Order: sequence, then C-alpha cells, then structure tokens
Amino acid sequence: MSEKKLKRKTSFTGSTEFTNIKLEEPMRYAAGKLGVKEALKHGFKEMGIVRSMRALLEMNQEDGFDCPSCAWPNPENPSTVAEYCENGAKALADEATTNKIARQFFTKYSVEELSQFTDYQLNKFGRLTEPLVLRPESIHYEPISWQEAYGLISEELRSLNDPNEAIFYTSGRSSNEAAYLYGMFVRAFGTNNMPDCSNMCHESSGVALSETLGIGKGSTKLEDLYAAEVVLVVGQNPGTNHPRMLSALEKCKQNGGKVISINPLEEAGLVNFKNPQNLKGLVGSGEDMADIHLAVKINQDIPLVKLILKRLAELDARDKNVFDHDFIAQYVNGYDELLADLVQYDEQDLLERCGVPEEKINETVALLAAKEDIVVCWAMGLTQHENGVQNIREFVNLLLLKGAMGKPNAGTCPVRGHSNVQGDRSVGIMHYVDEKLNQRIEKHLGFVPPAEEGVDTVGAIKAMYEGRGKVFICLGGNFLMAANDTEYTAQALQNCSLTVQISTKLNRTHLVTGKTALILPTYGRSEKDMKDGKLRYFTMEDSMGRVRQSRGLLKPASDHIKSEPELIGELAHVFFDGKHSVNWKAMAEDYNLIRQSIDKVAKGFDNTTERSKGVGYYLPNNVRNLDFSMLPGGKAQLTLNDLPEHNLERDEFLLMTIRSHDQFNTTIYGLDDRYRGVYNERRVLFMNSNDMKSHGFKKMDVVDISSHYDNKKRTAYKFLVIPYSIPKGNLAAYFPETNVLVPYNRYAHRSKTPISKSVKVTVVKSE
Repeated sequence: MSEKKLKRKTSFTGSTEFTNIKLEEPMRYAAGKLGVKEALKHGFKEMGIVRSMRALLEMNQEDGFDCPSCAWPNPENPSTVAEYCENGAKALADEATTNKIARQFFTKYSVEELSQFTDYQLNKFGRLTEPLVLRPESIHYEPISWQEAYGLISEELRSLNDPNEAIFYTSGRSSNEAAYLYGMFVRAFGTNNMPDCSNMCHESSGVALSETLGIGKGSTKLEDLYAAEVVLVVGQNPGTNHPRMLSALEKCKQNGGKVISINPLEEAGLVNFKNPQNLKGLVGSGEDMADIHLAVKINQDIPLVKLILKRLAELDARDKNVFDHDFIAQYVNGYDELLADLVQYDEQDLLERCGVPEEKINETVALLAAKEDIVVCWAMGLTQHENGVQNIREFVNLLLLKGAMGKPNAGTCPVRGHSNVQGDRSVGIMHYVDEKLNQRIEKHLGFVPPAEEGVDTVGAIKAMYEGRGKVFICLGGNFLMAANDTEYTAQALQNCSLTVQISTKLNRTHLVTGKTALILPTYGRSEKDMKDGKLRYFTMEDSMGRVRQSRGLLKPASDHIKSEPELIGELAHVFFDGKHSVNWKAMAEDYNLIRQSIDKVAKGFDNTTERSKGVGYYLPNNVRNLDFSMLPGGKAQLTLNDLPEHNLERDEFLLMTIRSHDQFNTTIYGLDDRYRGVYNERRVLFMNSNDMKSHGFKKMDVVDISSHYDNKKRTAYKFLVIPYSIPKGNLAAYFPETNVLVPYNRYAHRSKTPISKSVKVTVVKSE
C-alpha cells in the first residue's frame, strides 16, 4: 500500500464561498409569534406535521423525553403542555428528521468530496442508518456489520503497547447509562484518557466552584430564580443558547426582581421577551428583561466586579449593612485579606479597563447594596479565557460577601450547554483520578481501575498530534469542529491508526479521520428503545443537579442502529471475550442493571430507577446545606484574583467566538441569525463602527482574520465586516468557523479550557 493512498485530501473547513448575505437591524425582542413560526417551520420541514406535533408535545414532559438541546431544567411543577423553546424544537427536528443516508450515498460521494461541503450542508443530508468503515486504502465509506466493527475496534485496542495510547471522548448528549458504561469500560481497558466536552466549556466553572464552595456544580434550583431579588446574567445569551431560561427571568421580573446583563453584546433576549405561551407575549409588548445592561469589554469582568466590590465595601464601612457580616463570620474565610486587596486598586483604572459608563456602575452598586437574594448565572463568556477560573471566583466573592449562598433564591447558576454534560461527569466521565470512586469500582465491579491521571481534551489533541494517541473513540459530538486550533486538531486525528465516531448524523469529524475510521450510528433522544417488547428508558441530569427519566416515542431511523449503552456493552463483551468481572452483555440489554451499578459506584445516586420517575430527584449539594467542611478551615473561600492583561499591539483586536441563532454548539440548523440581523451567511465579523473607520474598513469588506501565538500565524479566510454595537477594540465571529484561530496551547489556568472568548487577532483585507 503506498503512502499516497493513505493520505486523503480532505478539507477541515469546507467551502468558504459566501451565500448571498442579507442584513437588517438587530431585533429588540426574543421569541414571540416569529419564534413559534420558526420552530414549527423547522419541525414540519424535517419531520412532517403529525410526527412533529406528536414529538413536541412529549418533549420535556414527565413521561416523555428530554430535549436533545441544552441542559436547562424542567419546572418541578410543569404547568404547560409546550415545555420547549424554538431552539429545542430545532434540535428535535434536526435529530428526528426523516431524511436518511443510504449506503448508495457513500458510493456516490468520497470523503474528499464530502469535505468540500459546509457543516450546514453535511448536517442536512440526514440520519446515518448502518455501521460504516473507511479502510486505509479507500476514500469511500462502506457498510460493515456490528460484529465486524466490534472485532476491528477490539483488535486495534489489543494491539496497542499501552492502554494510554487510546483516547475515549464523551459528548454531553449521552445518557447517564451510556456515559457510566463507557467510563467503566475505559477504566477496565486500563486508562483514564477520558476527555469530554466539559473540558472545552465549563471546566473553569468546576475548578472555581470546587476551590471556593466545595462542589463543581451550581447551588441554585430553577425555582430560586423566580423569587430572586437580583439575577446577574453574565457572559451568556439565553435568547439563543437556552431560551427557556427567559421564562424563569420573566417570572423573576413579574415577582418584582431585577435583572442585570453583563456582556459585550446587548442580546435581544435580554432586551425583551415575548413569551409565546401567554397573550402579552403573542400579541402584546412582551416583558422588558435587563433593568441594567453593562456592556463590559471582552474579559474585563474582574475589573468590573472589583470596582463594584470596592464601592460596596465603602458603603458597608459607613452603614455596616451592605455585607452579611453574620454569614461571613460563620461560613467564610478570607474577608480581611480580600478587603485589604481591594484597597490597592485604583477606581479610575478599573473603570477604564471594564469600559462601562460610571453611571451604570453607580446604578448597579445601589441595587446590589440594597438586595440580599442574588443569583449569578454565567456561561462561556466567563469560562473561556486564560483567567476563566478567576473570573468565576470573583463573582463568587460578590455572592459570599452578600450572604447570597445556601438559601432560597440565591447562589451560583452556571448554565450548562449540552443536555447531559453535567450527568456525564457525575457518573464518572473524568480524566483525573478520584480515589474514593476507584475504591467503589474495585469493591462493586471487581476490577482495579488505573490510578494514573489521563488526558483532557487539550492533552488528547497534543497526544494524537505527537503520535502518542493512536486510537480515538468519540461517544457523540463533532470533535474536530468543537475543539480549538482546527488545523492542528485535524492533523492530530489523521495521525491516528483508528478513529471511531458514535453518531446520529454526518459531521466533519467523519471526514478528517485516522487511517481506518468507523461510524457507529445510534438512536436519537426522541426514538423508542425497545427490547423484547419493552420500552427502555435513560436518565439525565440537568443544570440544577436533578436526575430524571427520558423515554423516546418515535420509530428509530433504521433497524440497523443501536442505542449507546447497547453498543458500548456489546463492544466491551467482545473485547473481553465474555471473560470479565462485569457482565457487559447483560447491562447492554437491561438498563436497570446499569442504574443499580451507578447507585453503588457513583457519588450521590440512590435508588435511581424509582426516584428518577416523574420530576426526578436532586443529587446531594453541600452548598445548599451550607456544608463547607471539605474546604480549608471548613468554610467557603474568598479569593484574590489578578486583573487580566492582554497587552494588545496597535493593530490587534480581542475576538470572542459566538453562536448564531440558527445553531447549537457545532450543529448548524440554518444560516440566519435573526436576533443580530444577519441572514443567509455565517462568515461575518462584527466590529465597532469607530474601529472600522480608524482601520480603513467599510461595511461588507472581505477580510482575513489571523492570530499570532508562538510565532505561528493561524488564519480564518474570507469574512464580511459588519458594523455592530460592540466595545471598541473587540470583535465577535461565529464558531466553529473561527476555532482555527484559537491555539491549542492557550487555555485557562488550572482548567485548561481554550481561550475561545479572548483571542488576540489582526484583520486585513482579503487579497
């Protein structure tokens, strides 16, 4: 076999041609009748009317299935038959589409030809319907039996010199049962190489919250937002990324609460929300949302919070009633040190750094000084920076000083992305070693798990690039387009001997592969999982730590696809040749056996099969009980956090990557971002109009964007410049198109989350 045949010429970007852009003024509200229309349009087009309505009415209901989109929780007392949003409806339509890819498709198209399509086009081809293999000498996928696929993977894994040469990635779409079985198989195989999508998004939250509060999860429940006096929405865009959050904020406003938005962009959903489930939202003016919008410069949240804290401290020194001193004395360490640290900062310097007008600061300080029940919600706008951990710790400082922790209507609320990403971690998907978990595995599963820390996402990419990672298996996701430094990641994947994707639909990671590649098609969240005439179900954990059941109701896309737990259990059975302390085959068939094992091995799970019925049950949360015994001094920790320094050159900007309204993570549903007024195009660069003028750019100029780290130039080609209300010196553009600019070796300290929200770039006109 020649080396030439092994080198496939596949594109890691797809087409860069423009698609006839149309621009309008950004919208000043979210949802409304238009949101309903768009949701139904997507559903009817992809699924048909009857199939659409049947599925939508069961999504997020007690006896139905969890939305395949975000992890926003369902109410404890559901009051509506339509517990879904526009993007949830799009996610369902995308997953449950009636479009299918038959085997003739891969005879017609080579992987080289498919790689020239855009990510949007690839996704629209439809559902995968049978296992496929791409052999070293071929540029076409071809069908393969399940048993042959299991055998191929097993043979490749057995041939490795060291179990650590294999890497097992997990996406947040997987159920608790699938993630648990996967994680235990990986450990039984002999490695902790279990990177997951949390590494790329909320790992900074987990590290910061564990350091300060003793648990890597939020402390609030959904109902806490309803009666909070103040909700800070920081570094996130709920109108697009988790629209059901707007209903909770609406209840907060109607109960007299206030909302503060902190974000470089003023997003439509935090301006006004037209709830389509009430008359005011359908035909009226809707609910104005953010009482205060702080248009902070990119990654200047720490200067902003320090300035607020300094002024709150000044008020407290005078009135003694701004901070909760009884709470601080009983539950908090580091108060004197924090106040002493705040003194050294110059208020004018902090004001200039954050870029927020002083009158807005004063308004925010006055509001926070008078309130006690405060919730801070955040997403990747805080986490994806070199100082992502410190960003979150600074907001925790605010909550602790106000005593807004461990009581109703107050606390931390990291808003997770994919719908079971938190559950994956709870049932054991982690690259680090938990000694107590290992002890429970040995006791209840009968094997000794590895005690050596594995690689996270950044480490996995580096290991594959350097040839130390030879087999790469993905449980869901589109790894190439989700990861940073796209060209480097593409080369890393191509260096592998085998790459395996467990997927529902075609994506770019199926096209940029190892020498041999497998696609193993699996069920969608909405599909019936039947065994011996009985309907099986999964469990999920939402953003607030509640575990509940999920049952699909639609006929699966094919008779030749398998559920994730089934294929994982069958693979493990084949790999161990049926000779292992764990009965993998039995678990693959009976999910109750998996849940019984989870109850014994995973922390906090108890009688899950019964307790997950209906609205489900909450996992233990020490912050809700004000138990900080696992932390130094047995108390929550105030922390000292440095100011971020980016040291931009005169021709440099700070770029943040964002989603459009027609996407969820790397899945592109359409080409419109109607809230920002952009239609039929994704290759756009949002820029301050004064920056455009000073740098000689005009509206719709075609530009190339480059980053320059470690003397390496990375370039995203051909973007259209659009004037937008964004702080001077800052830029925004969609991912995954701009992930190529994010270097693999620049990430948050301690969490190693990529710096996707603060990339130093230059912009020049395309030649």
